[in-house]
Amino acid sequence: MSKWQSNAESRCSTGTQTDSMQGQVPRLSKVNLFTLLSLWMEMFPSEKYDLIKRKSQPKRTGLVVVLNMKIVGLHCSSEELHAGQIAVIKHGSKLKDCDLYFSRKPCSACLKMIVNAGVNRISYWPSDPEISLQKEISEHTSNGDAKLDAKAVERLKSNSRAHVCVLLQPLACNMVQFVEETSLKCDFIQKIERKQPDFSSRIFYAYRQEKMKEYEAHLLISSEETHKEILRLMGLENLCENPYFISLRQNMKELVLILATVASSVPSHCGFGFYLSESQQIKKQQSLIQEIALHCIIQARILAYRAEDHKIGVGAVIWAERKSVAADCDGTGSMYFLGCGYNAFPVGSEYADFPHMDDKQKDREIRKFRYIIHAEQNAITFRCHEIKPEEKTMIFVTKCPCDECVPLIKGAGIQQIYAGDMDIGKKKADISYMKFEELTGVSRYTWQQNPQNEYNDTRANSMNQHDGT
Repeated sequence: MSKWQSNAESRCSTGTQTDSMQGQVPRLSKVNLFTLLSLWMEMFPSEKYDLIKRKSQPKRTGLVVVLNMKIVGLHCSSEELHAGQIAVIKHGSKLKDCDLYFSRKPCSACLKMIVNAGVNRISYWPSDPEISLQKEISEHTSNGDAKLDAKAVERLKSNSRAHVCVLLQPLACNMVQFVEETSLKCDFIQKIERKQPDFSSRIFYAYRQEKMKEYEAHLLISSEETHKEILRLMGLENLCENPYFISLRQNMKELVLILATVASSVPSHCGFGFYLSESQQIKKQQSLIQEIALHCIIQARILAYRAEDHKIGVGAVIWAERKSVAADCDGTGSMYFLGCGYNAFPVGSEYADFPHMDDKQKDREIRKFRYIIHAEQNAITFRCHEIKPEEKTMIFVTKCPCDECVPLIKGAGIQQIYAGDMDIGKKKADISYMKFEELTGVSRYTWQQNPQNEYNDTRANSMNQHDGT
């Protein structure tokens, strides 16, 4: 039995029992959270990465670096370097005892370096690896480099201390339905509905269908026989037998569906994007291009599905921008990851240790507000780098920061906030959102229609409209 099989089966049974006993809403396992983030990092926007010119080159790869179950790095391959090589450059000896989650099985050039760095485990998405076997299988005139590399990778794997494996887990019961329902109710969709009454769930599902087609073509192998052949070449013969192969394919499809659903909850529709509020329009501080801002907020939306708050899942991610782009080697350009978080109870606590009631409970003593740690607070607490005042630092939050978090964000030296603003100016019993609108010294980019441009009705209804200002 493979590591994937035993892990999936044991987690599925214990996880389902735990959720039903505790009455929690569905949550992503950490393993699947890291997997989704690695897949999403593979699609980090990059003008320099020309897929047409790179047909014969290794496939772009996303990577999540995890230490003690906390994310300390988000990377993707660049024009010149693979994701594994970038991780060695960025982290060096700090990779010791880390877990690495790849969106492609790394090639021998990467694997020998990261194994040598003393990593604990290397997990990868069980599809076409970094050196494309799919291309070599379909083009019989190929020189066989991919198959030779696959053999080298297996030899490195068998002689290394690190565990090199596929690590996917079945989704919690009703997880797909939960992500779909909460995506339709999230701040970004609600804001569009308020401003565009013609926007309906039908448009959301149309966006999702387009994303599904794009991501399935990018991340899955349509032919089952080709997929089996690739798995065999990657040393995963056990996964080619049913019911394991059927389960693997189903889990992969569901994770891609989750990714497409979350991505569709922040759609490029009717000129919507992240722009300065009216009171800050006079500021000249340069904002991110919309593609990158959207990518980062979707990272935060993925993180929100790991939240322990049974009512409101919130995610936050912090990025910074280096002043010198020339010296950077990452596929993220001048941007680098600082930290991330989701709302949860204190580390090490049990589910029943603290109150879980919201503000509808009359007895204020058993409400959760004073015990839950907010996504922004966790992102700041567990950041992996210091915030440098000379660099532009940005936090991406799925909801409006509350009055408890706004002073923390400013005090930490974060210069830009990208967030939803549906709760701005509201007071909700134990929690209020008054300080965000009054915040000075920090640029507030909220989800709204581009205030600088007008869109006519025909363009507003175009599914493929995209604003890149």
